[in-house]
Amino acid sequence: MPRPLSRRTALGLAARLAPGLVLGPALTGCGADQPSPGTGASAPGGGPSGGAGPRTVRHARGETRVPARAARVVVLDTDALDSAVTLGLTPVGATTVSAGASFPGYLPADRLAGTKAVGAIGQPSLEAIAALRPDLILSNQVRDDQRYDGLSKIAPTVLSKTTGPTWKENVRLHAEALGRQGEAEAADAAYRTKARDLVTALGGPARTAATRVAMARFLAGAPTRLYLNDTFVGSLFKDLGLGRPANQDKPGFSVEISPEQVDQAAADAIFYSVYGDAAKSDQGRITEGALWKNLDAVRNGRVFRVDDNLWMLGIGYTGAGLILDQIRADLTG
Repeated sequence: MPRPLSRRTALGLAARLAPGLVLGPALTGCGADQPSPGTGASAPGGGPSGGAGPRTVRHARGETRVPARAARVVVLDTDALDSAVTLGLTPVGATTVSAGASFPGYLPADRLAGTKAVGAIGQPSLEAIAALRPDLILSNQVRDDQRYDGLSKIAPTVLSKTTGPTWKENVRLHAEALGRQGEAEAADAAYRTKARDLVTALGGPARTAATRVAMARFLAGAPTRLYLNDTFVGSLFKDLGLGRPANQDKPGFSVEISPEQVDQAAADAIFYSVYGDAAKSDQGRITEGALWKNLDAVRNGRVFRVDDNLWMLGIGYTGAGLILDQIRADLTG
C-alpha cells in the first residue's frame, strides 16, 4: 500500500492545489499512465507501486481485491469521475449524464482527452466497459447495484452506498481503491484551506452564520426544488457555516414549491440553477411574478444563477473548490 503523505507534505501539496484543487500529472507523476494488461499497475515514474501487491477494500457490497495502484479505471458516476481527476488519474472510461452528452465541462478537458464514454449514468454498456480492459471499476449502489455481479466479472468493482452529502467519505473510498490516499489528503487540506479563507472573506464566522442562503433549482417538467442539508450543496453550506432559512435547515433532500409558494425561498442570498429547457420549467412564472420580486434577496440584488452541472453533479473536491470560488465571487463581489 502506498505510504500516506505526512501532514507536512500534504499541507505543502494543498498550498499548491488551493487555486484549483485538481492534482495534475506534474504533482502525481501519472496523469493518463495506463500500462498494458498483464504488466501490473505502475507507480509514478514507471516503477512498481512501492513494491506493494493487490489489496482488499471494504465497500458497500462487501470486500474486493484491487490492484496496488489501478491504472485502467472506469468510473460510472460523476462523483467517481471527479475523484479520479482530482487524485491525478485519467479514467479510460466514464459514463455521461445522458446518451451522447459531453463529460462535465468544469473538469479540465485535457485530463479527459483519453476517456471513452461507456453509456449514460445508470445505463452503462458492459460491452463498452469490457472492451477497455479496466483493472478497476468505481460506482455506487444507487446507480449500479443491480449490475454489480456483471461488472465484477469484468474487473474488480468498488461501490459506495450513495452520493451527495457522503461525498468526502466516498472520495476516501475511491482513494483507497485507487491507492492514492496521500493525494486525497492533499485535496482535503486544500478544500479546508479554501473554506477557511472564504469564511474570512465573508467577514468571519459570525457574519457568515448570519447570512442565510438558499439553493433553488428550476426543472423542466417538474416542480421547483429548494435543496436541504442532505445534499452536496447543503454540505458545502454547512462546511462554511453559512446560515440557512429555517424551512431548509433540516435533514432531507429537497422540498418542492409551486409559483404560489415562492415565499418559501426567502433568504438573504439565493443561488439557483436550471435543469433542462427553462421554458418547460416554472422559472418564468416564478421570476416574473410579484412574490419573487418582493423577496429581500431579489430586491437587494443577491440572486445568482449558477451552473447546474457543476452544482448538482460536481460531487467531489474539484467541483467543491469551484463552487466555493463562485460563492466567494457572488457574496463578496
